[in-house]
Amino acid sequence: MPDVSRIENVYTRTWGWAHAHPLASDGALAAAVLVAMLFGSFTDHSGPDGPAFGARTPDPVSVLLMVLGGAVLVFRRRAPMPVLLCTTGLTLLDLLVAQPPAPLVVSAVIALYTVGSRTDRPTTWRVGVATMTVLTGVAMILSPGPWYAQENLSIFAWTGMAGAAGDAVRSRRAFVGAIRERAERAERTREEEARRRVAEERLRIARDLHDVVAHHIALVNVQAGVASHVMDRRPDQAKEALAHVREASRSALSELRATVGLLRQSGDPAAPTEPAPGLAHLDRLLDTFRNAGLPVEFAMNGRAQSRGLPAAADLAAYRIIQEALTNVRKHAGPGAKAEVSVVHLGVTAEITVLDDGGDETGATAAGPYTGDTDGGGHGLIGMRERVTALGGTLTAGPRYGGGFRTQAILPVDDRTRQGENT
Repeated sequence: MPDVSRIENVYTRTWGWAHAHPLASDGALAAAVLVAMLFGSFTDHSGPDGPAFGARTPDPVSVLLMVLGGAVLVFRRRAPMPVLLCTTGLTLLDLLVAQPPAPLVVSAVIALYTVGSRTDRPTTWRVGVATMTVLTGVAMILSPGPWYAQENLSIFAWTGMAGAAGDAVRSRRAFVGAIRERAERAERTREEEARRRVAEERLRIARDLHDVVAHHIALVNVQAGVASHVMDRRPDQAKEALAHVREASRSALSELRATVGLLRQSGDPAAPTEPAPGLAHLDRLLDTFRNAGLPVEFAMNGRAQSRGLPAAADLAAYRIIQEALTNVRKHAGPGAKAEVSVVHLGVTAEITVLDDGGDETGATAAGPYTGDTDGGGHGLIGMRERVTALGGTLTAGPRYGGGFRTQAILPVDDRTRQGENT
């Protein structure tokens, strides 16, 4: 029993070679068609005992026409329509000068199949019907026997099947090509989606790290400055400031350790052991700023307290307040005061952070806060990205009379809640 895999390998290599060398494969097909036409020209089909080889001999004109018909088939894929016209003309000429005619119609059948497989359906129908009608009509008119002889009807049948087979092959090739194109497009889409998700995740991680590090390092910097300033005169206050430094640094290290731990996991991340920061933890956040010397007043309307915000909006509101107060502590004057409000109205929540600018003449080394992020800051950029991702808007700028105002409007309608719950 032959090895099936070996036969498949031979077939695959042969098919690949034929596609890589179309002119050579067409030359081999032309030679095979010429041999078949010559063999058929020596066969007589009109005998009472059936086909008989050697019962007749083709004349030199028919042999020449068959050689020409086979030769032009070498170019059938390069110029299908001219090759069809040439083979059809040679077949008509053979029907006119040779009796009985040679089987030159085989070359026209091959050419008609090529036209059907290389052009569109309307062209195939028009050219196929014209070729079938002309060849069959001339054969019936010039036939020495009855017009319905088997040789005449076979021309009609073979030309019709050639056009139909060529159109079927073209349709299948187009169908397979469309499937392959859709598969490649789907693969590209998956790769682009994966790259987009990776970029979004990197941006989210960078934004969270910035919020954590900027907040805690700013508090550490402030409390360390206070401790250094009062170390000699008021050691008790310096000790309290250092305690705040230790607490802020411990909190920063804890959050950084949790974030890095998630990044180092190779599989699905485990469920977090601590809840995500949100407005429920806002009092503790505000206390850290108050301990750092920034008076903060906070207000929230009853609806926001009773219903809360969706998880994404809740986290965004927390991070916006955290970053805005960090900027106030870094850039506003030493006597600055801040106000934070969360108002839930209709399908939106407004988060507003105000400061009065404090003592403008005693601004910190970072300089007055103008909201300009061209110098490399990422605070406002991160807040704007968070708000935009939720479909909200962020406005930030100096207040009339001094200070700075940051306001975010987040959509928190019922559809957002349902989408997160699902």
